[in-house]
Amino acid sequence: MTLPAVALSAALCAAAACTTTPPQAGTTASPSAAPARVLDPEEIGHSANMRLLANVPLDAPFDVPEAWGTDLAFQGDYAFVGNYEGFAVHDIGDPAHPEVVTRVACPGVQNDISVSGDLLFLSIDEPRTDDTCAGGPTGPEDPSGWEGIRIFDISDKAHPRYVSAVRTECGSHTHTIVPGKDTGTVYLYVSSPGPVPGSESCPAPHENISIVEVPVANPRSARVVATPELFPEQRPEDESFAAGCHDITAYPEKGLAAGACFGDGVLMDISDPVAPRVLQIVSDRDNFSIWHSATFNNAGTKIVFSDESGGGLAPTCGASDDPTKGADAVYELTPDRRLVRHAYFKIPRVQDAKENCVAHNGSLIPVPGRDVMVQAWYMGGVSVWDFTDSDHPKEIAYFERGPLPRAFAGSWSAYYYNGHIYSSDITEGLDVLRLDDPLTDPAKAVRMTELNAQTQRSYG
Repeated sequence: MTLPAVALSAALCAAAACTTTPPQAGTTASPSAAPARVLDPEEIGHSANMRLLANVPLDAPFDVPEAWGTDLAFQGDYAFVGNYEGFAVHDIGDPAHPEVVTRVACPGVQNDISVSGDLLFLSIDEPRTDDTCAGGPTGPEDPSGWEGIRIFDISDKAHPRYVSAVRTECGSHTHTIVPGKDTGTVYLYVSSPGPVPGSESCPAPHENISIVEVPVANPRSARVVATPELFPEQRPEDESFAAGCHDITAYPEKGLAAGACFGDGVLMDISDPVAPRVLQIVSDRDNFSIWHSATFNNAGTKIVFSDESGGGLAPTCGASDDPTKGADAVYELTPDRRLVRHAYFKIPRVQDAKENCVAHNGSLIPVPGRDVMVQAWYMGGVSVWDFTDSDHPKEIAYFERGPLPRAFAGSWSAYYYNGHIYSSDITEGLDVLRLDDPLTDPAKAVRMTELNAQTQRSYG
């Protein structure tokens, strides 16, 4: 989050859901049928090949206004879910019956989350009175205000322990784990918007990211070791955009990272993790408003960039809305590492004017030989789409709820992990979705021990 209409199919909608005929075994999937009408408030709709398996609603201490569910990370049989009020640990050993292990109260915008070994990291993107969970919000003019990265020890999943924190310039909206050259060190690429007028901690021009070095054996000594400028010269034509970056996805095996930096997409060489080098900057002023995130395909030959037009609060999926605004763009990466744009993708399901709907967080579904990803679209729900053909991407499955009586709701993040899709719904809690389709079923054989969607690892 940051503070053409596609033709509908003629499929009929049942009262409870809009579905397609299930694909026959041994065939490839057809695009999911889009509802012929907008769902009723809180009605559930889904394609025939995807269904809701379980839901874990928000509960104390996450039962207060604006206790919004945010990002997800995974390790072993556990899912870690960020929330504006802290984070939760879920046991997902039985995906049909997930259980809450603990909920940790530790308020802060936006508690973007990742895990590595026994460490858990949270991004805090608002000035706080101090770096602990007991601190409260303060203003940008407060010279002692703190924002940045909090670090927890999660060796005991039932009792996470606060370890330390690192202040970063303009705070931390999101962060990305980049492994060091040895197992004793991990780096965090910290993305944050700015500058903030009158703020001592977020001065202009803020054309950089922060890199935090974390010694695994001594996380209390974590510190900022570099603040590389991605845009050596300030972008005068970009006065309408925030500076800095919104999100970075790293693919360490390929030595590459892709940054969604509000007004631009950035391709980086990260072979030296402390000194990323910009290879190319791409812009799309006519179609993209807020470059939000990026996803590589498994081969590292494509990047999907998303546009969070409206900052996550706008309804961009109506029948008359532009098909490229708030959408995804598929770029191919040439052998000489240059990005070339091919096509756009937007969910083919019309949402009404009350539903915030825009491309948001997603991950690859590890289907060997194909490019398939699952993605959150706020109140547009969860979409599974295939971009193997870069020029003709198509949706193949979906799940969504009808309009909710709130201005900000829906799926924040949707990721595939060990055979199931997990969606962090802003107000409804953790959803577990089951996808059964001949095209995606091979992914069920791929097992992971850890998943942070912004740190990609190759699969078979």
